[in-house]
Amino acid sequence: MHYMLLIHADPSGFEKMPPAEAEKAMSAYTDYTKALKAAKVHVSSDRLKPAATASTVRHVNGKLKVQDGPFIESKEQLGGYYLIDVPDLDEALKWAGKCPGAHHGAVEVRAIWS
Repeated sequence: MHYMLLIHADPSGFEKMPPAEAEKAMSAYTDYTKALKAAKVHVSSDRLKPAATASTVRHVNGKLKVQDGPFIESKEQLGGYYLIDVPDLDEALKWAGKCPGAHHGAVEVRAIWS
């Protein structure tokens, strides 16, 4: 079954880190990705550009409205994801707990409709 691990964090966290600490934090994601691939549960993953570069699209009163930036007002923002293929939610939660994002933000686990 496919599960999406959505990584939410305060994007200013990395900006505040000294370069060596930020590099160490990023290498933790590289190691985590390698572990997912070695376990043959990795389907895909990627980082997202900052929320300030986003656009939000909706229909308001029958007209298309495009808003620059994210819609939500929140300290934490969606920064990336992992799509994994594991037997059940318990296994997905175990992998989410190993994700570096769980140490500096939150990892939301959602099953994919299939």
